[in-house]
Amino acid sequence: MNRLKTTMLLAALTALFLWIGRAIGGQSGMITAFVFALVMNFGAYWFSDKIVLAMYGAKEIGQAEAPELHSVVNSLAQRIGIPLPKVYIIPMGQPNAFATGRNPTHAAVAVTEGILQLLSRDELEGVLGHELGHVVHRDTLISTISATLAGALSMLANMAMWGMMLGGGGSSRDDNRGGHPLVALAGIILAPLAATLIQLAISRSREFLADEAGAEYTGNPMALARALQKIDTIARRRPIVGGSPATAHLFIINPFRGEGLVRLFSTHPPTEERVRRLEDMAMGRN
Repeated sequence: MNRLKTTMLLAALTALFLWIGRAIGGQSGMITAFVFALVMNFGAYWFSDKIVLAMYGAKEIGQAEAPELHSVVNSLAQRIGIPLPKVYIIPMGQPNAFATGRNPTHAAVAVTEGILQLLSRDELEGVLGHELGHVVHRDTLISTISATLAGALSMLANMAMWGMMLGGGGSSRDDNRGGHPLVALAGIILAPLAATLIQLAISRSREFLADEAGAEYTGNPMALARALQKIDTIARRRPIVGGSPATAHLFIINPFRGEGLVRLFSTHPPTEERVRRLEDMAMGRN
């Protein structure tokens, strides 16, 4: 169900992008916007892993420096049947982790110093199983596509708004236009918000899938559930300082504070719901 939901959301995001491109700039505007999105996707797909690792000061660690961490990653990679990913440690006290890389052959897992101090071996194994689930599912590609389309759509709408303010709305006889100028105006205002909500819904769906994968790889859903509860408790009390909220979707728990209405725009589903689903897996109810 989550895979079908992700496919439908990506289709909706693409359709929204094409619709607003046509409504704002006609056929030529739609093509230009689409090419722009492809260029952005290409750059993000090839270089986003290096950028985010550098952003958080992640350091690649060899087996001699972190033997237990490497042991867990190596065991999981062999069990799953993927190449051994590179292993990084982030100099950060908050417990958290993420995976990056464009495919299983070029993957990396990064954990914070805090998570190594907080979790037991089986809990750490659950977390890393979750992250390798993202690698196997190629979630980096999916999240890159959705984030880039949403970002490009917002930039397109912003440029169109300035164009309308400066009187660059074009001829009313342009047969390539998507419709009445009010339709274009509504699209300019609402499309970026809709795109962001769709992108976040995709991210939340992928988190559920990675939880399921981590539980299956380790055979211990409750270890991952305990880890999520521990990480979430500390993240709420001590959100990270620095970094970029645009990278929140990478982490196993959103490291940035967000309560109330802000949770509507969360990149992650509620931890309570994730734990409940893992408990159901442990009880054999799904």
